[in-house]
Amino acid sequence: MITIVDYGMGNLGSIKNMFKYIGVESIIESDPDKIKNASKILLPGVGSFDTAMQKINENGLKEVLNEKALKEQVPILGICLGMQLLTDSSEEGVLGGLGWISAKTLSFKGRIDTKYKVPHMGWNVVTKSNESLLTASFETFEETRFYFVHSYFVQVDHQEHSILKTHYGLDFDSAIQNENIYGAQFHPEKSHKFGMKLFENFARI
Repeated sequence: MITIVDYGMGNLGSIKNMFKYIGVESIIESDPDKIKNASKILLPGVGSFDTAMQKINENGLKEVLNEKALKEQVPILGICLGMQLLTDSSEEGVLGGLGWISAKTLSFKGRIDTKYKVPHMGWNVVTKSNESLLTASFETFEETRFYFVHSYFVQVDHQEHSILKTHYGLDFDSAIQNENIYGAQFHPEKSHKFGMKLFENFARI
């Protein structure tokens, strides 16, 4: 059973529907006391970094998420903004992130040529930078592509924490991992067979 955390920001229905389509049980939950019982967690996110962290802090979710991630070490997957929340900080705001993976969230603007539109939106290719259970069997695809919508990107401090990279004006870490904690910048729930494979892999971890 995968617990999808509802803190008020994310495509919860779309994510749950994809899990249902691939035959994986999931539940949407906002109650910290119930999240304490989760055996596997998905942290979604759409919107701004500070707003998301503020909601997580105000709803009493940070403490239980830290407990699950760092002490119990249950598998956790952050997607889109949810991945950025795993990092130490973001140029989008002033609040600290969860800090589970040593990394920074940076703005594309000022770092890429103006011929590249921001936000980075649409399908783009990913390449493996390190092996991970989350990306198992990706080599069966002739080309692995995911759907992106983001104006900020993640840069890990240690390359062993990068598991996928993508090029958009520059190379950025499009999926990351630190032990039981995983992140994906793209939207698996909008990425058809590629997203299904990633969700299937997460369900097996």
